[in-house]
Amino acid sequence: MSGHCHEDHDHSGHGHDHAGHDHSDDITPALQYSLYQHISFDDITTSNESEPHSGKAIIKKTWAERLEAEPELESDADEQLLMHIPFTGQVKLHSILVRTSNSSSAPQTLKVFINRDDIDFSLANDLAPTQEFSLSQTSEIQDIPVKRALFGKVQSLTLFVEDNYGDDVTRISYLGFKGDWMQLGKAPSNILYEAAANPADHALKGTNVNQMGSSLGGGH
Repeated sequence: MSGHCHEDHDHSGHGHDHAGHDHSDDITPALQYSLYQHISFDDITTSNESEPHSGKAIIKKTWAERLEAEPELESDADEQLLMHIPFTGQVKLHSILVRTSNSSSAPQTLKVFINRDDIDFSLANDLAPTQEFSLSQTSEIQDIPVKRALFGKVQSLTLFVEDNYGDDVTRISYLGFKGDWMQLGKAPSNILYEAAANPADHALKGTNVNQMGSSLGGGH
């Protein structure tokens, strides 16, 4: 399987003498802004998926696994899909990464909403999205930039695949997100402090707090 990897996407001509899983040349730039570790995987929901938890499964794929055919998300009753992806805090979204196929099952219209946990198919059809995208029919990774001014304070994303290129079902094999993680100390809402996994993380906020703490604790 991995032999097809370089045939499909290696345009630099230097990858043929590497093992099929060696993507060290392109992993670093992608991971630099990856939001993978900030996704609340247990809280991802997907409506109209033919296989339970397959929506969650394609988001759980790492960057190194992005070209693997399975698992794959396939819609059920019709071509529409609705996915809700919460983050563990607040992020500034830069782009959405998606891999589909060069076929009629590739999603075409993608509508994205931020910070809504109440969207069903009816509301998704009626509500103006934060931004709408037209996706391509390709098996290459699509790195779709968002309007950053609209996605500066994202705690969750809702993705609505409205239609595809003519198939009865829609298929997506990889979904990822790039952006900046916001330091807890800069968060506008106190509720985000509850997401801190380790009190030691607060040391990252800056030196002023630490200096104040040391002077209070050690001063005579």
